[in-house]
Amino acid sequence: MKLVVVSAGLSVPSSTRLLADRLAGAVQRHASVDVEVVELRDLAVEIAHHFTNGFPGRRLAAALEAVAAADALIVVTPVFSASYSGLFKSFFDVLDPDALAGKPVLVAATGGSARHSLVLEHALRPLFSYLRAVVVPTAVYAASEDWGAQGLPERIDRAAGELAALMTGLPTPSSPSRPARADQDEVTVVPFADQLAALAAR
Repeated sequence: MKLVVVSAGLSVPSSTRLLADRLAGAVQRHASVDVEVVELRDLAVEIAHHFTNGFPGRRLAAALEAVAAADALIVVTPVFSASYSGLFKSFFDVLDPDALAGKPVLVAATGGSARHSLVLEHALRPLFSYLRAVVVPTAVYAASEDWGAQGLPERIDRAAGELAALMTGLPTPSSPSRPARADQDEVTVVPFADQLAALAAR
């Protein structure tokens, strides 16, 4: 199976590429996949020319073909002005509109602040839903303070497991079940209406 990673990071080294590599590595731990990385930074000029002349350059054509032929995608963008980057959006604007139909996609983003984490839900997920991709339930956002902190590795592994399950047709890995309380049978449930009445009587 072929997994294509689309990274829209601009700097070298790039936290966006780092997150993309960690996600791809996690998917490889869940399933046997071949990984190809598409660095949009290297295709910026060809993407711009495609808009003006209608024809992709050699490297852009190869990248578009790889994305269309992939069994699944990981897409990662830095956050600019509270949304995905213009380069990221431009790449998917020149992609064939039917290329992602039914294709599993894991969406992820990086940013300087945790306040931008909702970009996953208000920008990335709607974009790939519009392109008729199958977006995995867990999206991954990494702010600057997330690197080396608890939580990010677990989110990466959960999202990777969901993507691998869609690729292989196996059941999605479930979260660990919460252990039952020893006194579960002795818990008394008070109806909400009774609780309100008790508060009113005070």
